[in-house]
Parts: sequence; C-alpha cells; structure tokens
Amino acid sequence: MESTIVMVNVFGAVALLLFGLSQVKDGVTRAFGIRLRTGLAQGTSGPVRSFVAGFTATVALQSSTATALMIASFVEKGLVRPRMAQLVLLGANVGTAVTAWIVATGIDWLSPLVILSGVVLHRTGRSSARQGAGSALVGIGLMLLSLHLLGLATEPMRTSPALGAFLELLDGALPVALIFAAVLAFVSSSSLAIVVLILSLASTGNLSSSLIIALVLGANLGGAIPPVIATLSSPAPARRVTVANLIIRAMGCLIALPIAGTVAEMLRMFPIPAGKLPVDIHLLFNIALAIIAWPFSNWLSNWMTRLIPDEKKNEAGPLYLDDNALSTPLIALSGATREVLRVGDIIEAMLIKVMNAFNSNDLSELKDVAKFEKQVDLLQQEVKLFLSRLGRQGLSADDGRRSIVIIDYAINLEHMGDIIEKGIAEQVNKKIGNGLKFSEEGYQELKTLFTLTIDNLRIAQTIFVTRNADLARQLMEVKVDVRRMEKQSSERHLERLRDGRLDSLQTSSLHLDILRDLKRINAHIVSVAHPILDESGLLTESRLRLPT
Repeated sequence: MESTIVMVNVFGAVALLLFGLSQVKDGVTRAFGIRLRTGLAQGTSGPVRSFVAGFTATVALQSSTATALMIASFVEKGLVRPRMAQLVLLGANVGTAVTAWIVATGIDWLSPLVILSGVVLHRTGRSSARQGAGSALVGIGLMLLSLHLLGLATEPMRTSPALGAFLELLDGALPVALIFAAVLAFVSSSSLAIVVLILSLASTGNLSSSLIIALVLGANLGGAIPPVIATLSSPAPARRVTVANLIIRAMGCLIALPIAGTVAEMLRMFPIPAGKLPVDIHLLFNIALAIIAWPFSNWLSNWMTRLIPDEKKNEAGPLYLDDNALSTPLIALSGATREVLRVGDIIEAMLIKVMNAFNSNDLSELKDVAKFEKQVDLLQQEVKLFLSRLGRQGLSADDGRRSIVIIDYAINLEHMGDIIEKGIAEQVNKKIGNGLKFSEEGYQELKTLFTLTIDNLRIAQTIFVTRNADLARQLMEVKVDVRRMEKQSSERHLERLRDGRLDSLQTSSLHLDILRDLKRINAHIVSVAHPILDESGLLTESRLRLPT
C-alpha cells in the first residue's frame, strides 16, 4: 500500500508538471504567438540567428516539439531553408536543456508568488495578450510546485528495496535504461518532464552516474519522436526536418552510450552535486551535439532530400470533396472546410512568392503565381458546386449557416487571388523589369505590410476552423491597424514626393497601388471574423457613430 501511494504521488507530480508545461505553451502562444511565429520565420537568415531563434522560441514555449512543428511548417511553405531549420532545432534542443537547468536551481519556493501573480494578471487583464501572459505565469508556478511535490514523493524511495532492485537491473543494462527513458519521454511528449523526474530520482542517491547518463540520453531520444509522428502525413519537406532531428539525436546517443561509464568516471573528478547531475548532463549533451552537428547541417539536409523524395501528386483538382459524403452533411462540410483551407494555403504561397520577388528582385518567384491563381479559381468553383449539391439534400439551420460561411470564405479567397495576380504581381513585375528602387522608408513600410498580411491570413485560417471569438475580435482590431498603416504610409510617401525625392517620384504609382491592394486583401481576410462576431453579438450593423 505504501509503495502504491508513493507511485501515485510521483505520477501526480509528473502530471502537474506536464499540465504546467501545457499552460505555459498555451499562454505564451495566446500572448505572443503571432510574434513568435513571425520572429521564428524571419530569424533564420543566417546560421547563428537560426540557432538563437530556435533557442528563444523553445525557452518561451517550454516545448521543443512545438518549435519543431512550427519550423517544419515553415519549411513546407518555403519560408525557411532546410539547413536553417536544422540549426533552429539544434537551438531548440539547447533551449530545453537550459530550461531544465534553470528549474533545477532550487527556485521552487517561488511557486506560490508566481501562481498568485499569474492569476491576478489573468483576472485583471482586459486584452488576450495580458490574459495569455497570466496563464503562462500560472503554468510556470505549477511547474515549480511540481518540482517540490516530486521531491517529497521520491523521498520514501531512498529506502525502497523494490526501487533499488529495479535500478540495479537498469544499471546493468544501460541500453535498456535508454529505451525505457525514451518510451517515457515519447508517451509524455516532453523530454523536459522526464529529465526533471530523473533529477528527482537522482536526489535519492539511488542512481549511479552511468545510469543517469543513459536515462538522460533516452529522454533526449524520446523527445524527438513526437514531432516525427505529428508530421507523418505532412508533405516531404516537413517530414525531412523532424526525421533529421531524430537522426541527429539518435547518432548522439549511439556515440555517447558506449562511453557512459568512462564519462561517469571523469565526472567524479569534478565537484558536481549528484542531485544536479541529470540537468548538467542534459545541457552538456545538447551543447556538444549542436557543436558536432552544426558543420554537417547542409550535408544532412541534402541527404534527407534523397532519403525522403518529394511526392508526385495531382494537386490541381479538389482532394477532399467526396460525393459519397453528401448523404452525411457533417462529413461533407468537414471535407469542404479542408478544401477551403487548402485554398487559403495556396493564397499564402502566392503572397510569399510575390513578397520574395519584391524583396529579392527575382522574377522567377513570380512564374507560378498565375498557375496558383487558376487553381484557386478551380477549387473555389468546385467547393461552391459541391455545397450547392449538398444543399439540395436539405440541411439543418446550423449546417446551412456553416455552408454559407464556407462559400463566403472561398469567394473572399478567390478575390484575394485575383488581387495578387492582376494587381500586386504585375506591380512587382514592373518594379523589377524597369529596375526601379523604392526609398528605404517606403520599402520598409511595404515589407512590413506584406508580412502583416501573411500573418493575418494565417490567423484567418485558424479562425475559420476553430471559430474562436477572441481571435476573431483580435483580427478585427488588426483591420484598424492595417487601415492606419496604409494611411500613414501614403501620407509619408506624399511628404517624400513634396521633398522632391527622386526614388519616391519614380515609384509613386507602384507604392500607392501596392498599399491599396494589400489593404484590399486584408479587408477580405478580416471578413472571416464577421459571422463569428455576429453570432456572438459583438458586431454592429454600422460603424457610423450615433448622433448625440
């Protein structure tokens, strides 16, 4: 009975740690998610910046898995080069290790204060950012509290003969110990949680140095598996990133495990407390792995291209519109939703292509825009026809409203495609073809608005699926920011014209046309929030102020 209570206490403390980690990730995503995604996508222009971006994102999110999935999606969409993605994940691995090292410094006594601060911030915060930050603080406090509970739960294990016998068996079979820790890390989807558990067990004095090394290696290996599982159905570029990260960690474990005993002997020469040895090993392993793997990142990316080749698919037509599903409205609407999300991804690819051409003066980036626009027209028409056939079956009021929302979003996406192909792409083509150059101020203003537009489209895609009223309200607020940015940029451009700036004179019509078209695209993007806010009673019929 006593051993059962001990195990329940241990598992409960680990569960609290995992819940705290998820709270931190959700809170940080809510407060800074867009900035983190943008910073991660834009912070990969060089090797060092890529490593730092991965490190920073992981420390903020408390999850190398979340960082891995984000960077894999960026590679899939062509925002990040594969080699830079590998360096991002090396930074993410070090970020996880640094987090474990920090939480092991004995600051668990701060947990009540951190939780109290988080609750107050969440309750008093009026913006989603402040509430998200409050949730993140509560998560950090719960993590620290779980460390204290783990210490109390593992205290009786110091004299447990059953645990001693089990650890003795693992000590004599280090590969089994590595696999055991890897399975735990995979099941919990957190290498950090397992390292912290190893830390608590090490404090009992029942773990030898070589066993600690094997268990920490296993936690690192198991932590790389969830991103691979999560991207199994993703396109080849995304799978290459996560599989390569797993290969790097596996190679590191294969090299380190045979010398675990030797390393353990060497560690006895240093005054490292046994209670902190797991986090020290964790940090040293990931730093060493980053140093060794860094020079081979380009070679690994090229090798992964051969190992996981691109799939050959007929992607022109619809993939998710199944006529057999018309008899089941829920399944049919789900398929139409997936198809429209695919249209949104194509619009994002068009925006990225045009933005890259604008930034690099490379006409080759524009060659696929017309093809993408034709595909958008085709898919939008197919979705409308599919849902019109579904409507003939007779729909409930809720399903009918959902069908209209899907059609409206598809139409808005089609309008965006027209604006990109016939407007912005033509304007960027003129800029490059005529060798025109914007003023530095004008270029930065347009570049910022391009990036904001792509971020807004990603938010709209999320809103379309989740129907989240908070995100919808946030997107409506962004519309005001876009309108203000467009007005201010136009005014500053006219000021430069009045000052006789030659670069502004040459690109005047292009600057104003691109501003106008990006503003029009954002207006179509924001439309996805209207039905959600209308259902919530948060949308008025007119923006006109009532007379006083």
